[in-house]
Amino acid sequence: MTPMTPRRARLASLAAAAAAAAFLLVADRWFDAFTLRVLNLCGIYVVLALSLNLVNGFTGLFSLGHAGFMAVGAYTCALLTMSPEQKEVNFFLEPIAPWLAHLSLPFVPALVAAGAVAALLGFLVGAPVLRLKDDYLAIATLGFAEIIRVVLTNTQSITNGALGLKGLPPHATTWVVWSCAALCAVFMVFLVRSSYGRALKAVRDDEIAAGAMGVDVFRVKIASFTASSFMAGVGGALLGHLLTTIDPKMFTFMLTFNILLVVVLGGVGSITGSIVGAIAVTILMEALRFLDGPLDLGVVAIDAHPGLRMVVFSLLLMVVVLFRQRGLMGNRELSWSMLARPARPAAGEKHGLA
Repeated sequence: MTPMTPRRARLASLAAAAAAAAFLLVADRWFDAFTLRVLNLCGIYVVLALSLNLVNGFTGLFSLGHAGFMAVGAYTCALLTMSPEQKEVNFFLEPIAPWLAHLSLPFVPALVAAGAVAALLGFLVGAPVLRLKDDYLAIATLGFAEIIRVVLTNTQSITNGALGLKGLPPHATTWVVWSCAALCAVFMVFLVRSSYGRALKAVRDDEIAAGAMGVDVFRVKIASFTASSFMAGVGGALLGHLLTTIDPKMFTFMLTFNILLVVVLGGVGSITGSIVGAIAVTILMEALRFLDGPLDLGVVAIDAHPGLRMVVFSLLLMVVVLFRQRGLMGNRELSWSMLARPARPAAGEKHGLA
């Protein structure tokens, strides 16, 4: 088979992008509300998986604080996009802070502001925390996420406390969500292919050797952590406006665990792996939802067992991990050359013995 030239690869990429845009157009017009929500949830998990993979996969930092940055982004965007009337309805136990009551922005500037606030917090947290390594870093970032959740629960006049915020404008449409996912993927591709991306991988593989070669290890870590926090804040904002409601209980460790699961399943250190893993996990979780209800197998009827879906899902994950220990993609990237590559010949054919 003739190897694919760069020109043909570019044309194939443009055709794939056009096909994806056409699919989103058809989905936005013809899919029912539930299917469309699952599709948009796939896009949000793509953003979140890429943000966590930037830190865990490409920089080698074991961070478990993503839920905290998502919470900051979700609350920031919600408070900036809600109208004064919506805020007054939500804050009935205690009035909202006066400086927030009439503060309102369009969705796109509010989304950028949500990412910026999360990035600023990531920078402030990362400056002391990133001097730690391995398990200590994981514990510190996990503690930070819990602190954020407790603060959100107890700042009644700003976040409405444990009641959360209801009636958020449904701005997370199909085009908005998948445009953000595409921008994050393009950013990751250009970042990884740049000299800065090579510095990230050098820090991941061997910090001492990277420092000896002139790489500012701490600066690379803090930049990666800040960029990841920005994307996590954007993902949290999109999730809030997709569900149109947020509360502190949404942003627990289990949310970070779900994103980490996507990254590991897709392949740590693989951009396309994160995309494939996010779509596969989200769709599979919804496809297995029928297992939680009563089952009629024809021969035997089984009563409803809530949680059976997670048992089956865990078994499937164990099978994948057993046969693909580095995830679906490992640290490789899906490319046209990989898809066009012919199957390897058998040993006899390789040596002309067939």
